[in-house]
Amino acid sequence: KKPYVIVQATGNALTKAVTAAEVIKRRFKGLHQITELKTVEIVDEYEPLEEGLDKVTDVRNVSVVEIKLSKEPLDSSDKGYQPPIDESLVKEFDPEDMMRGRGRGGGTSKGRGKGSTGRGRGKGKGRGKERAKAKAR
Repeated sequence: KKPYVIVQATGNALTKAVTAAEVIKRRFKGLHQITELKTVEIVDEYEPLEEGLDKVTDVRNVSVVEIKLSKEPLDSSDKGYQPPIDESLVKEFDPEDMMRGRGRGGGTSKGRGKGSTGRGRGKGKGRGKERAKAKAR
């Protein structure tokens, strides 16, 4: 068993990391959290396709979030510290529930998906023109 887990993300994945951390906090009781925001400088170098041209460098600053979740108490004086949420909001993780599935259907009813039985309503011979003549009469 690990003492803590770190969820880390950059750029467009920041919101997904926060969502993942919130889901984890609602599955396991007593998780302390420290959130840290940083920026990382990324340097991209592009080699020219033609001979004699200079390399092009592009420097970008990318936001990074690092969320540390721990069963053991963390430094509560840290500015990114959050105490564990109320236990009434936590639905304890049960591996048995994960195996069962979510419900929805039961495999007995026939949906409207792609099935191999039935011929459907294809555009076979005379499908459109015959109807048009019938309506015109």
